[in-house]
Amino acid sequence: MGNSNSKDGSSLEDFGIEYASAVESTSLVNIKDKYGLFIDGNFVESSSGKSFKTLDPSTEKPLSVVTEASSDDVDRAVRAASVSYEKYWKKMPGADRARYLFRIARHLQERAREFAVLETLDGGKPIKESRDVDLPLAAAHFFYHAGWADKLEYAFPQRKLEPHGVVGQIIPWNFPLLMAAWKLAPALACGNTVVLKPAETTPLTALLLAEVIRDVDLPPGVVNIVTGAGKTGSAIVEHPEVNKLAFTGSTEVGKLIQRSAVRRNLPLTLELGGKAPHVIFEDAALDQAIEGVINGIFFNQGHVCCAGSRLLVQESIADNFIDRLQKRIELLRVGNPLDKNTDIGAINSQAQLERIDQLVKAGIEEGAEVFKPSCSLPENGYWYPPTVLTGVQQSHRVAREEIFGPVLVVQTFRTPEEALEKANNTPYGLSAGVWTEKGSLIHWMTERLRAGVIWANTFNKFDPTSPFGGYKESGFGREGGMHGLAAYLKNSGGRS
Repeated sequence: MGNSNSKDGSSLEDFGIEYASAVESTSLVNIKDKYGLFIDGNFVESSSGKSFKTLDPSTEKPLSVVTEASSDDVDRAVRAASVSYEKYWKKMPGADRARYLFRIARHLQERAREFAVLETLDGGKPIKESRDVDLPLAAAHFFYHAGWADKLEYAFPQRKLEPHGVVGQIIPWNFPLLMAAWKLAPALACGNTVVLKPAETTPLTALLLAEVIRDVDLPPGVVNIVTGAGKTGSAIVEHPEVNKLAFTGSTEVGKLIQRSAVRRNLPLTLELGGKAPHVIFEDAALDQAIEGVINGIFFNQGHVCCAGSRLLVQESIADNFIDRLQKRIELLRVGNPLDKNTDIGAINSQAQLERIDQLVKAGIEEGAEVFKPSCSLPENGYWYPPTVLTGVQQSHRVAREEIFGPVLVVQTFRTPEEALEKANNTPYGLSAGVWTEKGSLIHWMTERLRAGVIWANTFNKFDPTSPFGGYKESGFGREGGMHGLAAYLKNSGGRS
């Protein structure tokens, strides 16, 4: 047992404790050699015959071959959804639609371990996050929206509403299954049929969800899942028989989709990037705030649109807070995502790893100081250590651009007014966090912060009953709660 000294003169005891490996078994996951497109209730081949590989980002080893959907395949999927809407789903009573959603939710619970392992293999996130966050929340979204399926007239009283019809949905790679649940559950509850495209780097849990959808005997064509890259997504966006679009992903792609939707006067929900301020006042409970900051930026390797990637800490406590934060980061475990002890898993792809590294180097060139813990990274796979950049100015790229990785940018402030000005000085407006013991200060800040979701003395807390979404270049529309239901309904004229 030894001591290590910190900047404030205190010592940190090192008990020499090592965590024993606790690797989750993959034996219950049956990954097929090849996956087809899920169209009209069946897995089918692409008309083009094209396919692509999906990799385990922690090892760079291929997991499976996935069919790439062409524009003709997307057309097949949209037509199947359109026929199913008219034949089954549009006419089905809400209580019957709810039964299908309840079945999906229960199947997710029953197969939670299988889904969690597959999510970790395909995406690189720690198994404890897939197991304890993604799967319970995905099931909760289906349960919650199932409850609304036969009560829509109470959610929106004195209004005559109807579903849009065929909905096109495109989801990102950071929360593949959870984003599928966020999109599918409200759309189905409101009586829409769906063509869903998962991200090309993480398609496997969406395709396993397709098996669940088939197992619960959902009418064929109600949900169709097509895999592929940008061209596949573009085919969905541009299809003339798609009546509503929902997209979660980058701001750049979101702008392109918005242009297309505006041109066709198409209803659209966008949940895009973020650069969330995480504001720590001098009276905050520092130990709890440090854990909140860790969770805010290093959860899912920072692959979170609402990550608290900009730390704004009051000048009077900045040195002490940053020193304690760095000591806490030294204890984070980076490595095998299937190990239940792992805190930070693999970066999702080579392209994302290169972007993270590029932006950190740009920050250093502009004058930021970098802190990285003394952790060893695996030789194979895509890895980046938890990183803190201090001495950052507002003009620096790392203060303005979304890094989407385990990188925390630190700035200081003296007064609440300065904190508010820096927090709002961003093109994004998805989320924010405030830590203080003063309730009046929390209210003062939250009333003025331009962010769709604001956490007080906590961070990254989600619930299907609570609407989620942003302002400015973080998108528009809400997902979750009654606000999320409204996006999948349209006025049919008159009052009920």
